Amino acid sequence: MGKNTRIILASASPRRIELMRQVGIEAEIVPSQIVEKAASKEPEEVVKELARQKAEDVAARIIEECGKNGKHKDKPDIVVVGADTVVSAEGNILGKPASKAEAASMIKMLQGKTHQVYTGVAIYFGDSGQWKVFVESTDVFVCPIDEDCIRQYVETGEPMDKAGAYGIQGLFAAFICRIEGDYNNVVGLPIGRVCRELMAAGKYPQ
Repeated sequence: MGKNTRIILASASPRRIELMRQVGIEAEIVPSQIVEKAASKEPEEVVKELARQKAEDVAARIIEECGKNGKHKDKPDIVVVGADTVVSAEGNILGKPASKAEAASMIKMLQGKTHQVYTGVAIYFGDSGQWKVFVESTDVFVCPIDEDCIRQYVETGEPMDKAGAYGIQGLFAAFICRIEGDYNNVVGLPIGRVCRELMAAGKYPQ
């Protein structure tokens, strides 16, 4: 199924790339070039909006490229996967910290409490022109963390390119009590759900 389909990941995230490879998908990596901006303030809607914007940007560029090469401009056999992840805590959406001080502030907000991680996924099927857009949510329970530990963690640099200022698959795992939901969703892509959607469409490359 889907052996001739070009699967394109609209992200340069090493975590998303690795999750795709983990399930045998060697996706083409074509990062979106859009300036991300969501109209909604609700985390579930924000991630769906941004995921679709990313996938739309990349799909349009790939379709244009196919047209220039004379390869099925209107309905190329491509699948474009866009994703966006946010952390939601105490009614606040936490993106990537802009500074170490902001990273420390975010972790202080998370420590000793439960928060939610939302990942929106938008999948564009080029041959049908259809979209599948969904969101997955995972509850994350963080242990109490003292200020020295927060400072030491921030100094590692790990929080700086991650939503919510932490990576569950990295050093921050020491502070996770438990989760409820999909672990990979917290990493950055609910890869199981993505695979099921590709299988349902006959596009899973196995």
